[in-house]
Amino acid sequence: MKLALNGALTIGTYDGANIEIVENVGEENFFGFGLPADKALGLREAGTYNPRDYYDQDDELRAALDAISHGRFGTDFETFHGIADTLLNRDEYLALADFRSYVDAQDRVDKAWADQDAWQRMSILNTARCGFFSSDRTIQDYCDRIWHVQPVQVPTDNGH
Repeated sequence: MKLALNGALTIGTYDGANIEIVENVGEENFFGFGLPADKALGLREAGTYNPRDYYDQDDELRAALDAISHGRFGTDFETFHGIADTLLNRDEYLALADFRSYVDAQDRVDKAWADQDAWQRMSILNTARCGFFSSDRTIQDYCDRIWHVQPVQVPTDNGH
């Protein structure tokens, strides 16, 4: 949210704070990707998610994971191999299921960036529509809805 307040456009999944960001800045100013939360939950609950299926069916994903697994990005083979192994065998966050959607979202980012007037408009709207996330509004909301407290008048030196 701090980045959005400063005009950064968000690329992200539709969960957590990103849902509130989309509600405030508009879908057209957000680069969403990934499985909808209900579908992701369904995959987890059904126990049908197999990350290797995504690896086997997507050449670009397979090339990326193979590069990670084979130490292309560093000399610490164990660490990098462990990352690939975790993604291929556990992937509790469904990252491989979201990979293709993420690549597509990055393509949308590239197209948006190519039109600088549109990008600047999106960035300005992003900042303007993020007032909901200001600390003043958030604290007032907590005072009203959660803490149920009222402001206290603090006397000044002159007694007022």
